Amino acid sequence: MKDSFPPQGTRQCDARENTQLLGEELGAALEAGDVVILDGPLGAGKTTLTQGIAKGMQVKGRVTSPTFVIAREHASTVGGPSLIHMDAYRLIDESGSGDPLGELDSLDLDTALEESVVVAEWGGGLVEQLSQDYLLVSLDRETLVQKDPDSEGRIISWRTHHVADI
Repeated sequence: MKDSFPPQGTRQCDARENTQLLGEELGAALEAGDVVILDGPLGAGKTTLTQGIAKGMQVKGRVTSPTFVIAREHASTVGGPSLIHMDAYRLIDESGSGDPLGELDSLDLDTALEESVVVAEWGGGLVEQLSQDYLLVSLDRETLVQKDPDSEGRIISWRTHHVADI
């Protein structure tokens, strides 16, 4: 990731547009090989943030939730990396008997990372295995709603993680 985006921080986004603008800033700083994991409850704004990331990366296609397709690739319009937007939740077998690591491996994302950025919704505990470095973004929709039930705001925090060589 380019130095133009801080490796950690927190921002209050009071509207959908602010969430997309933060995503756009992040997207402009992402480079091929970057992995971004989005964590937050249903409706927290993960896809909204990814829409902004896509705009910042200048990729093709409408960004929608990847829930039913598992992963969707958006090619660059400017010769930059493509965006692979995925829903890691779908890789986990509800019975608990599946092999989410095998499912992740079958997507061959580690090979795609040479030319792409991976943004994974619900990816914590799984997707970080794709790279030694990843950005974990947490979206908190509840704190501001507790203060004001009509709030559309969210608090978004992020931090770069470096996996130690074992």
